Amino acid sequence: MSLNQRIPNVQKLLSTAATVAATAMLVRSIAYDYIPNDIHRYLSSHLHNLSRLFSSRFTIVIEEFQGLSKNQMFDAAEVYLGTITSSSVQRMNWSLVCTQVEPSNCRNQNMSDLNATLRSEVRSYELSFHKRHKDKVLSSYLPYILRRARSIRDECKTVKLRTVIAYRSCWDPNAVNLNHPMTFKTLAMDSELKKELMEDLNNFLNGKEYYKRIGKAWKRGYLLYGPPGTGKSSLIAAMANYLNFDIYDLDLSEVRYNTELRLLLLSMPSRSILVIEDIDCSIKLENRENENDHNTGNNKMTLSGLLNFIDGLWSCCGDERVIIFTTNYKEQLDPALLRPGRMDVHICMSYCTPSVFKHLALNHLGLCRHGLFQQIERLIEDVKVTPAEVAGELMRNKDTEASLQGLLNFLQNKMNEGDKVIS
Repeated sequence: MSLNQRIPNVQKLLSTAATVAATAMLVRSIAYDYIPNDIHRYLSSHLHNLSRLFSSRFTIVIEEFQGLSKNQMFDAAEVYLGTITSSSVQRMNWSLVCTQVEPSNCRNQNMSDLNATLRSEVRSYELSFHKRHKDKVLSSYLPYILRRARSIRDECKTVKLRTVIAYRSCWDPNAVNLNHPMTFKTLAMDSELKKELMEDLNNFLNGKEYYKRIGKAWKRGYLLYGPPGTGKSSLIAAMANYLNFDIYDLDLSEVRYNTELRLLLLSMPSRSILVIEDIDCSIKLENRENENDHNTGNNKMTLSGLLNFIDGLWSCCGDERVIIFTTNYKEQLDPALLRPGRMDVHICMSYCTPSVFKHLALNHLGLCRHGLFQQIERLIEDVKVTPAEVAGELMRNKDTEASLQGLLNFLQNKMNEGDKVIS
């Protein structure tokens, strides 16, 4: 066929293509103008899925949440992908998909809808690969990522601290590094009590089969009580560093309803610590006898709602969780919070003792003995002084002699003021 004969055919082809393109643009315009957004998204999604049926590629979608609980596979992928090069990710075709959502009122929502409505975005990872590798990815690659992510967390030893976003009832995704230097080695605490606590934590860490055998949720509750300044927050930091668990610091005043509380607690991952400090004064929880009288017809947060998560059916959603409550006044707590199975271990954080003083002197001054130790220890046995007060005095002066003499004077003044320990 000559060139002159081909030209009309080419022109006809271009004309047809232009007509089809114009028709497609018109249909697209009509679709955007007249088809509701929900139906448009539905059609787009199904057309996308239909195209995958005829593709040689296979895509796994890993959503951030499974119902109400955090998806461990999503967390593992996030940790793992942060340690490999972008070229490796590209070869494996990993991609992070974020969809912005408008938060809405959660009071009338079903629990299954709360995750989406209380967050500003919905996230998922997509892993795409050739269909012939499907069995290998499912049986080997994804389990490897779970194991590798756990190893990376253990190697990094970076404990995260998370708080609740006010009036959103969700954990702030922008966690901060705890960076607290306190460890059990440097914690000024009665040596026998410290040893018992560390043994208890070790038994908990290695207790997966034990908890399964006795039919209990794999969790442990600790109540830290005692006067202000006795080291409750320092002990929490030491426990987190020892376990290498992230801390989820829950301010109950930011939670309005039992459903919000349940969502927050269920969205915590395994191997984490829930901390509620000053539980006796952080919020006024209705006791169980008055709940029916004061909360009829609504779903406000109640003591029963909190207890139901600590040892009710919801407590089984998640493994290796530690729950820590702190209070300055144990006697003011509802007895329901204190019974075994809720707060398993009660730790009294008392005033300073001679053994705690020696540990503080070693930490701050590098001293194991000194001529003033005996006088100071006698006063500590008789005076109400917290470890925080003793540490503050030891830090006032870099000179060892002056520092110890200053502490001695401080204790004598407290004795003269009548601030004595009641025998």
